Amino acid sequence: MALITKPITSTTQAVQDARNLAMPTVALGAIIAILYFGRVFFITSIVAMTIAFILEPFVELLMRIRLPRSLASFLVCAIALLLLYVIGIGAVTQLSAIYNDLPTYGQRIGDIVDGVRLKVQGMENRTYQLMLPARQRQEEQDRLRAQREAEQARKKSKKQDAAPAPAAPGPTGAIQEVRIHEESPLADYIYARLNSFYQLFLMVSFIPFLVYFMLSWRDHINRSFLQFFHGEDRLVATRSLQGIADMVRAFVVGNFLLGLLLALISSVFFWWMRLPYPMLVGPLSGFMSLLPYVGLPLAMVPPLFAALGVNTVPTYVLVVVSVSVLHLIALNLLYPKIVGSRVHLNPLVVTFSLMLWGFLWDAPGLLLAIPLTAGLKAVCDNVKGLRPIGKFLGD
Repeated sequence: MALITKPITSTTQAVQDARNLAMPTVALGAIIAILYFGRVFFITSIVAMTIAFILEPFVELLMRIRLPRSLASFLVCAIALLLLYVIGIGAVTQLSAIYNDLPTYGQRIGDIVDGVRLKVQGMENRTYQLMLPARQRQEEQDRLRAQREAEQARKKSKKQDAAPAPAAPGPTGAIQEVRIHEESPLADYIYARLNSFYQLFLMVSFIPFLVYFMLSWRDHINRSFLQFFHGEDRLVATRSLQGIADMVRAFVVGNFLLGLLLALISSVFFWWMRLPYPMLVGPLSGFMSLLPYVGLPLAMVPPLFAALGVNTVPTYVLVVVSVSVLHLIALNLLYPKIVGSRVHLNPLVVTFSLMLWGFLWDAPGLLLAIPLTAGLKAVCDNVKGLRPIGKFLGD
């Protein structure tokens, strides 16, 4: 008995093509929405996993002297928190000194702004004198003087109208409270953002516990995860996990070592320049210099602010030149050898990943964009069907 096949019409084929295209599009949209609205959860989890990858070699080192994994994980986490506490104490000490000097820095900033304003006003006056004849200049000056006098009179009348009227008899506490609440936009902003601050603080407080449990339960988590795969797929999953771990560890440790080197060189150079607070300004400038694309201008902000205490033109020029030279040397010579050799991402993919993750997760997305994309490439390189994507992402 011969089988009769129904011919596929063009309409049916178009419906099938649209259905095949719609499902991945809907799935991609759902993934983007989940990543966007669950940003706090995902950022906290990824930061905890990254820290766990970094601390894992130290846990294994303690396990070689026959310490249990749980105890080794606890000791490593405790030492890491102690180091953060010591660094925080030093930073707070420097910041308190800067806070005491804020009036001086504010005065210097005001002088610089006034100087720039006077220079711009002088340029405007010279241009005005060149462009207008003498009679028109006199008429224009008279008109401007009349406008200023009218403006001063209007401001004076507003101040008189805004004088506080005598309070009516009765409970004035509620009136004063409402007035204070209406005249404090900062308090309104804090009240509106209090829920977001609470969520952020809550998620950050989970990071030490997540890191400890990821380290102490690492073997159990790996075995449980690999049980979802069978045969060759289990080997692929093992290689993918190992590739992600090696890449994240190399990326983070490489950036940390490079930032530490830049911080040390910057601190020594700023100390030689007799710049105020070199032990705070140097590390901030060194680590900010590693941020993608915006690293150079951000790295200049702390030393330029500290240079206000000296307030000389050669100091400002020397700061800009030194930070620029260190940034160019670090990114063009040191970064490819220390970090780039383990990431293997082409510049176009890096730029698009920064745009995408920066849109989804703001500033944390810019910091996590490269390791996330490199982790995706590590998975694609080990999965046979995804290797073309891995080659596309690679350099």
